Amino acid sequence: MAPSQDSFAPRRDAPLFGRLAIIGIGLIGSSIAHAAKALNLAGRVVLYDREPEVRQRARELGLGHEIAETAAAAVADADHIVLCVPVGACGAVAAEIAAMLKPGAVLSDVGSVKNAVVEAVTPHLPEGVHFVPAHPVAGTENSGPDAGFPSLFLNRWCILTPAEGTDPAAIAATRQFWEGMGAIVEVMTASHHDLVLAVTSHLP
Repeated sequence: MAPSQDSFAPRRDAPLFGRLAIIGIGLIGSSIAHAAKALNLAGRVVLYDREPEVRQRARELGLGHEIAETAAAAVADADHIVLCVPVGACGAVAAEIAAMLKPGAVLSDVGSVKNAVVEAVTPHLPEGVHFVPAHPVAGTENSGPDAGFPSLFLNRWCILTPAEGTDPAAIAATRQFWEGMGAIVEVMTASHHDLVLAVTSHLP
């Protein structure tokens, strides 16, 4: 793979996913979109945000190949879906998109707390859809669609917390996705993740 002229990491010769859907276009969502396009991680990047002005700004910035008008439309036929919404909204969004998730799709998120997300999302998962929760430990003081940049995840940790019995291929693809953006990926249980983050967040 030849290095991309406008990115920090190797650009894939072939996309990892045919269609990537990103729900929520803040710092994390817009950074994923930038990186996915620049590094050819997906053949088509589709984004959605509940705020019309955010969707319009995403169009102006050219963040995706398509800016959908509904979350359900965004995830239709998507191979990989990333919920870039607040932890408390993940369950409601999962319920909204569940009927449109195709068998074999991999659903993920970016929440900083994992047990709560797992409990909220899992009841809505259709059979054949794989859930691989993720927590990219990255951020800046800025927010919104203008804040994103493709190297946000470079050399930053991304913790995956798949449940026992999750399809190994889905975990591997999610790992490849984050490693493709330059992240250092670790896999652990949701409970261990939350314990580690609770302890480290109180360190001086």
